[in-house]
Amino acid sequence: MSAVKKTPRIGIVTAGGDCPGINAAIRGVGKTAILEYGMEVVGISSGFLGLINQEYTTLDENQLSGILTVGGTILGTSRENPFKKRSSVLSIDKPKLIKKHYNEIGLDALVCIGGNGTMRTAALLAEEGLNIIDIPKTIDNDVWGTDVSFGFDSALWIATEAIDRLHTTANSHKRIMVIEVMGHHAGWLALYSGIAGGGDVILLPEVEYDIEIVAKCLKRRAINKKPYSIVVVAEGIPSKKGESAGRYIANAIKEKTGLETRETILGYIQRGGTPSPMDRVLGTRFGASAVELIAQKKFGHMVKLDGSQISSIPLSEVGGKLRLVPMDLPLIKKTRRMGVCFGDEVN
Repeated sequence: MSAVKKTPRIGIVTAGGDCPGINAAIRGVGKTAILEYGMEVVGISSGFLGLINQEYTTLDENQLSGILTVGGTILGTSRENPFKKRSSVLSIDKPKLIKKHYNEIGLDALVCIGGNGTMRTAALLAEEGLNIIDIPKTIDNDVWGTDVSFGFDSALWIATEAIDRLHTTANSHKRIMVIEVMGHHAGWLALYSGIAGGGDVILLPEVEYDIEIVAKCLKRRAINKKPYSIVVVAEGIPSKKGESAGRYIANAIKEKTGLETRETILGYIQRGGTPSPMDRVLGTRFGASAVELIAQKKFGHMVKLDGSQISSIPLSEVGGKLRLVPMDLPLIKKTRRMGVCFGDEVN
């Protein structure tokens, strides 16, 4: 009598900060796994905490319907890092516990949806023997190995719309408006929203700026009868300790130029709400491709966008790296020639 073939069972975990498009990726994974490959799908609650605490639920196709356009994550998330060392008498070997619960749940593979921190954790879990596939999501667009991650396009639309709205207020009051957008180490969002929104000064973490150069640029605009200016800054640029980048730059500009200046900090608004059509499509493509990798037993990989094609890259090549804005980026060179100031040289 032949043995009964076990139905493959895969888990989905969403970790780190939320962003638009996660539910599209969950749906892409779930529907492809259930409808195309006949797999069982388990949703892990609250990031890696769900694996530590055994909080999970089996997902059917009906539960995956209607979530494509919804922001956030239906599974919940957390910033739990099971490999972070904690000094405690009652310390628990969390990686060991995760592996134990992974086996007890009966998982054949785990799809991890997250940013850089999640990639590092997933790579370490793969080294522990878990079958891992990663899907990159980030607002900062700083995940190494992929041309773009979902979440970035939605945040770009929000940031650009905010800059568009600031133009009318800046023009009405003849003032300088500073807007701070997300980007701790990578300035992709500031760069693209700054260009799309017609920013006059764009400050990135990758470019060492000089506030004197920024002030000189803004004073020259005022002398040339430009009635207002827009300054776009990434939250990760150097600033005074305890002060946000946007506020620091606004105060410095007022002090250096004497011109009326106001700051706006977008904050978590960039993370919430409905994902853009592009992020819905990319999340869906990533999710479906992740299941294809599982079916091929090609574990320890992250799905990636390479030009217009979806492929994959080993997690060992992703962990610990950041996708930063290169200084020789043609877009920066062309934008400089159009008069945009990046704070490092006088145009």
